[in-house]
Amino acid sequence: MMPKTIKEISGMILGAVMMALLVNSISPVGIPLIGQWDQSIGTVRANPDDEMAGPGLEIDNLEVAKQIFDRGDTLFVDARSRTDFLEGHVVGAVSLPVNEFDAKLETFFNQHLPDQAMIIYCSGRLCQDSHHLAQKLMEFGYENISIMIDGFPGWKAKGYPIE
Repeated sequence: MMPKTIKEISGMILGAVMMALLVNSISPVGIPLIGQWDQSIGTVRANPDDEMAGPGLEIDNLEVAKQIFDRGDTLFVDARSRTDFLEGHVVGAVSLPVNEFDAKLETFFNQHLPDQAMIIYCSGRLCQDSHHLAQKLMEFGYENISIMIDGFPGWKAKGYPIE
């Protein structure tokens, strides 16, 4: 009796897992099964083929970001919430919370032309807000964008200028 019950339970579990994988694979919001989870090589993301990632867009060296900051010709944009921004941010950065993008786009667009060089940051390598904000800005014609993947926590930890 016991072996039959174990086979039935195993069959139900296997069936449930297969159904879950099938639904996940056809869902428009399915979770990729292969991701980039190693923080040491970049931003953690479920989809390793994410077009927002890569050497052309991500700055994974805070010293490079600081050199760009020191030149003074690049706008730093904080994608975190307004509350987080008010608690501390890169000196001179502007706040453009990704979740308030639609409400703040017109003001941002009037103050910063699409050819403005900018570095977007959020809360570090586990945060995707800077990538999402970069994508939204690119859809409106902003092209000279980089993402500081260590975000504000990394910047602050290095002792770089904050407000």
